Amino acid sequence: MSSGNDQQSEALSKPTFSEEQASALAESVFGLKVSKVQPLPSYDDQNFHVYVSKTKNGPTEYVLKISNTKASKNPDLIEVQNHIIMFLKAAGFPTSSVCRTKGDNTASLVSIDSGSEIKSYLVRLLTYLPGRPIAEIPISPQLLYEIGKLAAKLDKTLQKFHHPKLSSLHRKNFIWNLKNVPLLEKYLYVLGQNRNREIVEHVIHLFKEEVKPKLSHFRECINHGDLNDHNILIESSKSASGNAEYQVSGILDFDDMSYGYYVFELAITIMYMMIESKNPIQVGGHVLAGFESITPLTAIEKGALFLLVCSRFCQSLVMAAYSCQLYPENKDYFMVTAKTGWKHLQQMFDMGQKAVEEIWFETAKSYESGISM
Repeated sequence: MSSGNDQQSEALSKPTFSEEQASALAESVFGLKVSKVQPLPSYDDQNFHVYVSKTKNGPTEYVLKISNTKASKNPDLIEVQNHIIMFLKAAGFPTSSVCRTKGDNTASLVSIDSGSEIKSYLVRLLTYLPGRPIAEIPISPQLLYEIGKLAAKLDKTLQKFHHPKLSSLHRKNFIWNLKNVPLLEKYLYVLGQNRNREIVEHVIHLFKEEVKPKLSHFRECINHGDLNDHNILIESSKSASGNAEYQVSGILDFDDMSYGYYVFELAITIMYMMIESKNPIQVGGHVLAGFESITPLTAIEKGALFLLVCSRFCQSLVMAAYSCQLYPENKDYFMVTAKTGWKHLQQMFDMGQKAVEEIWFETAKSYESGISM
């Protein structure tokens, strides 16, 4: 169980820059002429939407990212993340552009005197990607298929990525890596004693018994790790029939990248696509079909998928409850998943693995015959 002091130190690690300070950083570190700055929601870092005076050629909107003090002590990881974003953009993925500092670096360490101590924060700047998060629209089976395909393509493309500091993505006790589901045990106290906690405890137990022994049989890759319904942007166009058709126009937030497995990326993507769906149990089959059109799963990976989706629900829901205690002012942002997440996890739990898998696998199979369900 985390003590009050642990919570306090974690809370203190999140940056608390004002809009004026953010504007000054954008100007002094990146040389921008800032016209307006607005805060953006973030989990444990700080993000600002930066507008600049119109230029002849070049973007007029950016995102200033200020890493928390803990992440700022790992500049190698931030550097690798930045180079991955640049690599994916060059490979044709709709990612931001990484902006260089005045000193021609991809990030800069700034020190701030907080009164009691001097704190250092890594600061970087990305171009702002317009578009709507897919959380705002009803997602069609075809779009779910495309998102599954995108997740697999992204991981497959990153097999070709090389960087001297790539080992920084082996994030041993990173709470958001699906390998580390058992680490949730020390945060369970935030749930109190109820059915939700019982389900989470059972999922952790099953993970230890049934998933952990199979990890060495999964195919390893670099995971984005957070392809949620707010990190994928879409834009619409009119189809021949006059209806709106949506395409993915942006991929955001590479901060949770780490070494994992193909099946982890798929499980994470399925879980987040379920959040806003009116038919959440149906979602998995469409995402699975898209993913397998690029990277077919092995039998062992397929057999672990249900528990991995449940495990991601547990990670998201437990850490949201914990973060609400740390930053109650951000409760609305943290609890987005919880609005429907507990209900979806309970439904999966009540239906059981066999019944859910049958729906997923039958739906995915229907794409092979050209009849999507």
